[in-house]
Amino acid sequence: MVDHLEEQFQALGSQESQKPDYPDQDHVLIIEDDQRLAELTRDYLEANGFQVTLEADGAKGVDRILTLQPDLVILDLMLPGEDGLAICRRVRPNFSGPIMMLTARTDDLDQVLGLEMGADDYVPKPVQPRVLLARMRALLRRADGPAPGGEIRLRFENLEIDNATREAWLSGERIDLTSAEFDLLWLLARNAGRVLTREEIFNDLRGIKYDGQDRSIDVRVSRIRPKIGDDPNQPHRIKTVRSKGYLFVKDS
Repeated sequence: MVDHLEEQFQALGSQESQKPDYPDQDHVLIIEDDQRLAELTRDYLEANGFQVTLEADGAKGVDRILTLQPDLVILDLMLPGEDGLAICRRVRPNFSGPIMMLTARTDDLDQVLGLEMGADDYVPKPVQPRVLLARMRALLRRADGPAPGGEIRLRFENLEIDNATREAWLSGERIDLTSAEFDLLWLLARNAGRVLTREEIFNDLRGIKYDGQDRSIDVRVSRIRPKIGDDPNQPHRIKTVRSKGYLFVKDS
């Protein structure tokens, strides 16, 4: 697997290094115990304008994230010392940047747990270099905030959402949302009164097609609902539209 990826990284590195999207060098922390894969990924990302730090020991992962406060974390699920799920759960209260979790395991339960622990994206190995780069850039764009001229603040009764500060409040109390949860909440609220299909949501948030199997959006909706005062059993704000997607209900 690594041999195949090495060929792709080397072939693409020189091609894409001529057009980095992030001249200010966003800092990426890669926590991966496969040294060869980590170094290949580092070299490829550095060739595309990123500053990269490597860490192989899961036991040091939490400290490295909280100390460095990188712009993005690429976190392997299976690590020595402490696994990726535990690291993600422990850093989330003090790290608001995007976390991309990588794993060779394809169990749906692992994906659900990763998202519930606060991961922003969950990517199965082996990942194509261009796909990795595109998904990283999508996460970083969303973390950078709204585009100039876009709508910044929305209010729905006792719920207020600010896309400039990427914060939300319920009855004046700040809501604890992960970066991915905020992105989804904002997308749904910005389209209040219109059903958004899972295909539309995936395309907007992740830049990829919905494969019909990924449950990440459903998991995030289930986590957002109680945070915004929605009854999970009889939601009044974010409604599930069977076989279609989700509807954020406007104020009556």
